[in-house]
Amino acid sequence: MKSLSKKVLGAATALSLSVLVACGGGNQQADSTGGEAASGEAKTLQVGITLAEDSHYYKGLEHFADLVEEKSDGELAIEIFPNGSLGGERDMVESLQVGSLDMVLTSTGPLGGFAPEINVVDLPFLFENREHAYKVLDGEIGQDLLSGLEDQSLKGLAWWENGFRHITNSQHPIEKPEDLKGLKIRTMENNVHMDSFKAMGADPTPMSFTELFTALQQGVVDGQENPVPIISTSRFYEVQDYLTLTGHFYSPAALLVSSQVFEGLSEDQQKALQEAASEGAEYEREIVADMEEEMIADLKDQGMKIVEDVDKKAFQKATTSVYDQYSDQVGEDLIKQIQDAAK
Repeated sequence: MKSLSKKVLGAATALSLSVLVACGGGNQQADSTGGEAASGEAKTLQVGITLAEDSHYYKGLEHFADLVEEKSDGELAIEIFPNGSLGGERDMVESLQVGSLDMVLTSTGPLGGFAPEINVVDLPFLFENREHAYKVLDGEIGQDLLSGLEDQSLKGLAWWENGFRHITNSQHPIEKPEDLKGLKIRTMENNVHMDSFKAMGADPTPMSFTELFTALQQGVVDGQENPVPIISTSRFYEVQDYLTLTGHFYSPAALLVSSQVFEGLSEDQQKALQEAASEGAEYEREIVADMEEEMIADLKDQGMKIVEDVDKKAFQKATTSVYDQYSDQVGEDLIKQIQDAAK
């Protein structure tokens, strides 16, 4: 029998949401579980994600839940809330700040608003490959970036992964920056991403991921950009005809816990959570790599036209102004350190 930590409990979700409705809450948020658990019972930490049950986030968190239960000797359990049932990423991060949600696995999209230096990882074409990204994020630079969130009552446990981001649209194939001219492309609510797409000639339209499928379906936006596993598991092939493998951003994900909640755990529990987050990152990254290869083939079978012959040098040239724009904010030295790590 699967442990409670690996299930999304419909009854618990319904109860949580009904309480919020009764209180007039606009965002769906889980009650904090930071209080002491009853004697002999596991303390359950609730983690929210915007992606579905078949996503890399969810699969990684299932493994993370097993690791937490094992490493804490059953003192901690993890309950996963997928599909944006607790709100968008920014909503959930803000809930962590006040302790009304325990954990979130989020893209970097909203994080620059809490720690501007994190915007550095969103610069276009910054990372040459996955190994380069892992070396940076798992090293001193990545850990310093997570530490920068602590002033905002957020504890960064580990860098997980979305993968390299690619462009889909419903209008025509995109092979060079000029092909983006006039297209409304949904981006995350991230200034670096929006400015990058402006530089490439598109009309960036920021919106919450939870609104995206409907916006594509109704033609509010022409396209969007995301890693292949998200494109596939979100069924964007139903409303998008073209996928261009630009790899314009490498998209890490941050596994965060409320500082208030983390500080309420014992030292052994904190250690268990931290170790499980680091080991879970390795597992989740392997899932992303495996899913990407399989899903590109599946997207072709679903009828998407895949553009692999992309003029990446033209895209890189088009976005050089973004580095100039953000070098003062994130630091020229930091950008150079990250670029040099590939050597």
